[in-house]
Amino acid sequence: MTSWPWDSSEPCTSEGRRVPADVSVVGFDGLAVGEYTFPPLTTVRQDFRRHGREMVSLVLEQAGSGPRDGGRSVIIPTELLVRGSTAPPAA
Repeated sequence: MTSWPWDSSEPCTSEGRRVPADVSVVGFDGLAVGEYTFPPLTTVRQDFRRHGREMVSLVLEQAGSGPRDGGRSVIIPTELLVRGSTAPPAA
């Protein structure tokens, strides 16, 4: 089996399954290449720059005040880009 999400429909089709009629395929990273696959890959987009800013901020915070129990949580929203590789569950 391949590790590239844009190739993930091949193992399904070689097993006689159809994407998305029989199985849905979703990637995670929002890579633009997903738009050009067949079928186009549904993906979860995340803001990598914001991830980086938040991580640096947390490291600097801890460097200045020392490690803390529990720390603080940061929630960074994601966006689901629905394309052609997913379908509602069969009835």
